[in-house]
Amino acid sequence: MEITLKAHQLIWPEDCNIIVGQSHFIKTVEDISEILFTSVPDIKFGLAFCEASGPCLIRTGGNSDDLVEAAALCAETVGAGHSFFLILRKAYPINVLNQIKQCQEVARIFAATANPLQVITAETDQGRGIVGVIDGFSPKGRETDQDRKDRFSLLRTIGYKIS
Repeated sequence: MEITLKAHQLIWPEDCNIIVGQSHFIKTVEDISEILFTSVPDIKFGLAFCEASGPCLIRTGGNSDDLVEAAALCAETVGAGHSFFLILRKAYPINVLNQIKQCQEVARIFAATANPLQVITAETDQGRGIVGVIDGFSPKGRETDQDRKDRFSLLRTIGYKIS
């Protein structure tokens, strides 16, 4: 059996974050949508799920047409069975990630990021699956004392840490 590895560059709107995961059931679109609607008021999102049996369709949902389209394009680009692509606006992955991980169908999360993202797939005669991701860039050095102070300050400025 031959395996082909490939990197797929994902593209989505700049003011958004993306969560890429793997799930195992057709009700993923409805369940993740429900999680988002009940977790963050005014959230905007688009979701695409690659069905891996039966008609093998890309199932979509969301409340923002441009984000649904962007998620569907990510799903088409990767084309891996049982993968999902969730694009968020007016919310961050940290706001919904734990709830999504607790969803019955979700098997794993590969990435939750605003960074440039490449999805690495393996393909056989049967189909294609995600083997990993390249999220952002490689480190350029170690954090200095000033970098550490800046990190602490940023987290407090944006409201994710207090005092």
